[in-house]
Amino acid sequence: MSSTNKTFSNTPNTVLAGTFACVWCGLTVSAAAGDGTRRNHCPSCLHSQHVLDHVEGGLSACQGRMSPISVAVLRTGDWMVIHRCVHCDELTSSPICADDNQLILIRMAVRPLAQPPFPLEAFGDL
Repeated sequence: MSSTNKTFSNTPNTVLAGTFACVWCGLTVSAAAGDGTRRNHCPSCLHSQHVLDHVEGGLSACQGRMSPISVAVLRTGDWMVIHRCVHCDELTSSPICADDNQLILIRMAVRPLAQPPFPLEAFGDL
């Protein structure tokens, strides 16, 4: 899949219309999730677009692709997808939706255990 085929049309007009095209996989996505909540990422690949600037507030001039890098679990038990912009490195979080790809969510959740930043053999010396 070439990056030239990956387009996004999540402008304020298309969000109001209720759909957007994923920046990564090209899937046409409804801005309303199956459970009625508003979504800002693709349920298939979990990618998003940097349309809001959480540091400055308001719309972002970056418009870069937001890549899912991790998940976080809030004290309430709700899961959040952590995104990093591939252009400006801003981190954002958004709640998962009921129809998000569960395999990708679990892969991100177990990645720190499957690929620790240190050799596991070090535990034998403790």
